[in-house]
Amino acid sequence: MKTLTFGGNPVTLTNEQVEVGKKAPEFNAIDNTLKPVKFSDFKGKVKLISVFPSIDTSVCSMQNHKFNNAASNFDDKVTFIAISNDLPFALKRFCGAEGISNLITLSDYRDLEFGTNYGFLIKELRLLARGVVVIDSDDTIRYVEYVSEIAKEPNYDAALSAVRELI
Repeated sequence: MKTLTFGGNPVTLTNEQVEVGKKAPEFNAIDNTLKPVKFSDFKGKVKLISVFPSIDTSVCSMQNHKFNNAASNFDDKVTFIAISNDLPFALKRFCGAEGISNLITLSDYRDLEFGTNYGFLIKELRLLARGVVVIDSDDTIRYVEYVSEIAKEPNYDAALSAVRELI
């Protein structure tokens, strides 16, 4: 288990973290219309999964805006997914109010399958840690970042460069 900090305080991630070169685990989540979504629904596409703790914080808002803007530069071979443990209603409200339309927002609140299967679940808070996972069209992980201080932004350039290398 990996230990990160959140606002300078140590927190622990549950389960094993995913690694580059390994197959991406399956997970189920809920979209912002309350429809169940499976990771396998995106089969055959390059996937960038943007992981964040709560949409109602400034860093999470910035992360979603940056990836939403970046997603507009890619065609339909790439799917940009944003996932947190926020309720689907909060994700829908935020996206509508902020004009976020290029991301598929998913909530892991119900079953915590993404957080558990990918090792992003914060034991002490039941929130997801901040990070990015890039997965190729054959569902192999090609890039992963667990941001060591969760209150900081991920490395957007490195994540987007990993996506560009796959298309």
